[in-house]
Amino acid sequence: MKISELCKMIEDSIHYGKYPLQDKQQKHWTNLVEVINRSDSEDLKSSDIKIEIRIQNLYTINNYVPNIQHLPGVIEIDVLDSVKMLCRRLERVVVDRSGNIYPKDMKMSTERLHKNKDQNN
Repeated sequence: MKISELCKMIEDSIHYGKYPLQDKQQKHWTNLVEVINRSDSEDLKSSDIKIEIRIQNLYTINNYVPNIQHLPGVIEIDVLDSVKMLCRRLERVVVDRSGNIYPKDMKMSTERLHKNKDQNN
């Protein structure tokens, strides 16, 4: 099996709801999940496997070595964990119409910054 075929299979499984998710918000985000092979090779026995998991502008890249037992299963579990982690992060941000991501408490953060600045002077 090629790495990009494995990525596509995992991505399709996520989109089709094969894996249990924690809430409706996570189910919403999983429709936007992309699993991309960033390795220089398609071979699962290659010395440097890189898989990117992306939801809009947030992403993570996982690296693997070929001598891990049951590598496709390990990649599948890691991708699912990364998707859940990205979903949790997305719950803490606001995405505007142009796809820009901002912390939900951005206004509060700047208020805290000024408050801390005033206290230090």
